[in-house]
Amino acid sequence: MRSAQFEAASFFFFGQSHQLAPFVHHTPFHSFSLSFPRASSDFIMKSHSLVITLLAGLVSSSPLESRQSRYVGVSATEYTQDGCKPVIFFFARGSTEVGNLGSVVGQPAGRALKEALGEDQVAVEGIDYAAAIRTNLLPGGADPAGVTAMRDLLVDAASKCPTSALLAGGYSQGAAVTHRAIEDLDPSVMDKIAGVVTFGDTQNTQDQGRIPNFPAEKLMIICNPGDAVCTGTLAILAPHFDYTKHVPEAVSFLTSKLTTAAGE
Repeated sequence: MRSAQFEAASFFFFGQSHQLAPFVHHTPFHSFSLSFPRASSDFIMKSHSLVITLLAGLVSSSPLESRQSRYVGVSATEYTQDGCKPVIFFFARGSTEVGNLGSVVGQPAGRALKEALGEDQVAVEGIDYAAAIRTNLLPGGADPAGVTAMRDLLVDAASKCPTSALLAGGYSQGAAVTHRAIEDLDPSVMDKIAGVVTFGDTQNTQDQGRIPNFPAEKLMIICNPGDAVCTGTLAILAPHFDYTKHVPEAVSFLTSKLTTAAGE
């Protein structure tokens, strides 16, 4: 049986307020009047139609729409909603993080993969599980519901998307979810997983720096110096929250594994 130690942690959130000062125009206004010939009703109707057509064109080609199509929030369900893409990225967030991706690693990693590979090439999917602190204490260090959810998604994608490359990752408890979800997969499903990255991995020491039964060359475990969870405890110290900076390194690793998988 796996075991873990737990030490209480305090979390502090700092906000910043902003004040908006109203702009007041003190220059006096001068009144004037203009007169125009009265327009016919037919002219007015045609003008309205032209304006509506122009506005519709502006909306359809809006840069905002283009930006939103590339947006990845703290939650993503692109695989379950839209189906197969050439690359499918599954990610499990850390304890107490919002959404199903979280904001520390999952969200920026999803965005970075889309930027590197192309919006239409990647489906990002967060793992829906409670991510409660107490489930870190369970055998294997992870919420069983999260483990099942991630495993089922990997099996499903491997079956329904035979030409897709699968990527996976997790942060903190999500790293433990990733270990437990992958370690007992059928080899045929494991073969579909091109690469895995974990951050602040609570099972790093327990699993001796690897995911059992999974090829070591497909795995990158990123642990900050001073992050105690990577050494087998659950003492939450400042380095545990500083993983966003490692996203470029992780994405570079994952894309290199996609290249390797494509050449096999």
